[in-house]
Amino acid sequence: MATLGKDLSHYDKESMPDATDMRIGIVVSEWNDDITENLFKGAQETLLDCGIDPERIFRMDVPGSFELIYGCKNMQYATYPIKDSKLRKPLDAVIAIGSVIRGETAHFDFVCNGVTSGIKDLNLNKSRVPVIFCVLTDNTHEQSVARSGGIHGNKGSEAAVAAIKMAAIKQGL
Repeated sequence: MATLGKDLSHYDKESMPDATDMRIGIVVSEWNDDITENLFKGAQETLLDCGIDPERIFRMDVPGSFELIYGCKNMQYATYPIKDSKLRKPLDAVIAIGSVIRGETAHFDFVCNGVTSGIKDLNLNKSRVPVIFCVLTDNTHEQSVARSGGIHGNKGSEAAVAAIKMAAIKQGL
């Protein structure tokens, strides 16, 4: 269970790395879209608050959480246009946003395990673009609401903070 008040939704902007030149991709699952849209909004608001230009935030929608892996892999290896230029370059980080809510079958376990392993594998592949895991794996819809802008903050905002910090590490390599 999330610990109340122990999250990155409330971050110290002054202690964050300079993100103004960063380019962030966000892959959003369409499944449980009431939850994933709130997570996306939290991520987007945090990225903008940290100085990232809206034209440097790239979104891709996929049907479900399992498909996040493929979407993130494509974003890791793609190049995107640079504003006011004909040049293209890779992203600095990718955020995977999804929501899996336990049902009556083992499907929950298979999807959660597959997505977790898939995102982990993307972080171990040859790409230098980190993928941030923002997939809620809750027992109930109410728990997901609490973590997508409710009492437990917004895990989308937390993922954006993590993406900026990991992109800064990547840039320092």
